[in-house]
Order: sequence, then C-alpha cells, then structure tokens
Amino acid sequence: MVTAVNGNTATNKINASSGMLASNFETFLSLLTAQLKNQDPLSPMDSNEFTGQLTQMAGVEQQLLSNQLLTALLNGQKGDGLANASNYIGKDATAVWDATKAADGKATWSYELGKNATEVELQVLNSTGQVVWKGPPPEGGTTSGVHDFNWTEGQDGSVYTLKVVAKDGTGKVDAQVLMRGRITGVEMYADEPYVTIGNSVMPLSSIIALDEKNASVTPPKPDPAPPETDA
Repeated sequence: MVTAVNGNTATNKINASSGMLASNFETFLSLLTAQLKNQDPLSPMDSNEFTGQLTQMAGVEQQLLSNQLLTALLNGQKGDGLANASNYIGKDATAVWDATKAADGKATWSYELGKNATEVELQVLNSTGQVVWKGPPPEGGTTSGVHDFNWTEGQDGSVYTLKVVAKDGTGKVDAQVLMRGRITGVEMYADEPYVTIGNSVMPLSSIIALDEKNASVTPPKPDPAPPETDA
C-alpha cells in the first residue's frame, strides 16, 4: 500500500538542525573567547591549533547560512502552494484520509486491505471519537485491494471517520482508509494547501494517486467525395 508523505518534514528537520548548530556555534565562540582571554602570555596558543579552531568556526557559520537559505527556499515554495494546488482541480484523486461530512445522511469512504482477511469490521466514529456504528464490510470487502463503503445513517453536516479492523489467521491485516473522487477546490491552511474531494477537505500531501481524465475528442469528418465528372 502507498502511504502519504507530509510536506513539512523537511522544514522541521532543517529548523531543528539550525537550532542545534546555532547553540553549538554560540558555545564555541564563548569557549574560544575565554581561552584567548585566559591564555598564558608566555605560552600562547599554538598557531596551528588556533587556525584549526577558526576553520571549524567558519564551517559551522557556513552551515547555518546554508540552512537559512534552504528554509527560505522551502518557504518560497509554500507561497506558491495555492497556485500549484489549483492545477489539481478537475483531476480524479486517491488520498489517505478518513474524515468526511455526511450529506443527505450519507457518508462515503474507500478502504484498502494489504492482503486477504478472514475477518473485517468497519467502525464509524463521530467527531468526539465515539463509535456510532460498526458492522461487517460490503460483500467481497475482505479481499486484498480497494473497496468502497457507503454509510447512510449520518446526521447532515456532521463529520465522521472510518476505522477498519482486519484480521487473518496469523494476526492483524494492514488496512488504510481512502478518499477517492474528483478534486473540486483548493484552499490554504497554516501555509499548507488543502484540496476538496466530495464532502472532505484534506492536505494535498495526503494524495497518493492522480488520474487526469482525457477529454473526449470528436473524430474528424471524412473528406467529401470528389464531384462526379462527365466521361
């Protein structure tokens, strides 16, 4: 099964690395300054050792600048997130996402099993995490692959999530809940683009597959028959 990737992971790692480097850099400067102030004038620091320490300090400073440039680059890409996400409108997508709103009492999900299961239980949870329905899957819903599930007991406008509990003779079977459908809108939230599929809004990073439908092409008309000529 394909899993979604969070687009903020790289930024978080860079920020954490920058914080550690900055702390080490300040500590290094403090130690070097104290060493220079308290060195014995009759036995000063060896020039080679001093040069080596300055080289290390320059390397740390360069790494800090590199991290700042990478962070600025990633932030610039986030600024273009809405424009880039708008290119997905009109495409059919599959996303790893388990929450949706009920409309006309109906909520729709898909789910994927990593292999055949001998037992599958579907659970519908409300916004507080309480199980409001549980039961068996639709016919054929225990085999490996993707299956659709429609629940018709929801309250309009309420948000529900689906949980899949699958087992076989050896234990737990891997399962993930999916949203499938056409992307009809995009929006930004906390500097991250979100897309709308059906009654669900999810991060763009949760999408694992796209399918752009080809527009129908009208076949060309045949060339008209040449006019008849008298023999």
